[in-house]
Amino acid sequence: MTTDDASRLGDRYEVGALLGRGGMADVRIGQDLRLGRTVAIKRLRSDLASDPTFLARFRREAQSAASLNHPAIVAVYDTGEDIDDDGKEQPYIVMEYVEGRTLRDILREGRKILPERALEITADVLSALDYSHRAGIVHRDIKPANVMLTPAGQVKVMDFGIARAIADASSAMTQTAAVVGTAQYLSPEQARGEQVDARSDLYSTGCLLYELLTSRPPFVGDSPVSVAYQHVREEAERPSHYNPEIPELLDAIVAKALAKRTDDRYQSA
Repeated sequence: MTTDDASRLGDRYEVGALLGRGGMADVRIGQDLRLGRTVAIKRLRSDLASDPTFLARFRREAQSAASLNHPAIVAVYDTGEDIDDDGKEQPYIVMEYVEGRTLRDILREGRKILPERALEITADVLSALDYSHRAGIVHRDIKPANVMLTPAGQVKVMDFGIARAIADASSAMTQTAAVVGTAQYLSPEQARGEQVDARSDLYSTGCLLYELLTSRPPFVGDSPVSVAYQHVREEAERPSHYNPEIPELLDAIVAKALAKRTDDRYQSA
């Protein structure tokens, strides 16, 4: 993208202010000039496209995500590649623009979330996952940063398909971002580098619920490797250990979601 057309993507999108920045991508507000609607534009790092099979896999996964139509899922409208200043292809995704904040931002503020509200949020995440799993799509990266709350309190899950494309890329470079999927929310099978199915998402959702209830993830450590080891080998403290308001039944629900063996977990969202 040259400086002359730095605010344009192709001939269709006007790119605006930065909304957020992560290890893999920047997200900016944009305008779809053809349809006259506000969108969010996520541009992946150019080096993620250096794997020869990544672009094809990325397109396929993005197309799968674009097929999802659910009120609790951030819609994917379009995907493509742009050319950056170094002449390299830079994949991008055009998504529904959602006003609101991520659960990560809300948790970082130290705001207390009532158990009833934590369950409501988790139920909406599970509704989105139930829909995607029925469509054959496993999210693989459920975490507070990928769940938004609108000003009206609506839950929106984002980044379906993207973690799969990155995890499957053969380049070791793509594995550096805490084994793909922030380490604190990895399932044991992800931590071991094994194949995952829908039950991996349910474990990660259990980690999410745990943090909503206690203001901390089930496992913390000095490095992603130490946290991943705990997911595989250690048992998490009961949520009520950190929050006495948590009833025993809720402790049991979280414990089942965080079972090490997939067969011991809930089997569907």
